[in-house]
Amino acid sequence: MSTPATLITLALVLGLTVFSGWRGSRPPDLMKGPRMVPWPSLMLLGIVACIFLIVHLVNLAGFDTSAAGPRF
Repeated sequence: MSTPATLITLALVLGLTVFSGWRGSRPPDLMKGPRMVPWPSLMLLGIVACIFLIVHLVNLAGFDTSAAGPRF
């Protein structure tokens, strides 16, 4: 993925993560019934995706983030 596509994806995922955190922190409304969307799980998946996208941006900037270190 190119840098602009990665930044756009990061912004969308970050927005989904913030929205999921906001919806998950609201108290349950027992009159409406149970929640059908697992907001805390979606927030956690969004956080993991943000971490992967940030590491991808660091790699696009030219830094090596592999565990083995540089190959040459």
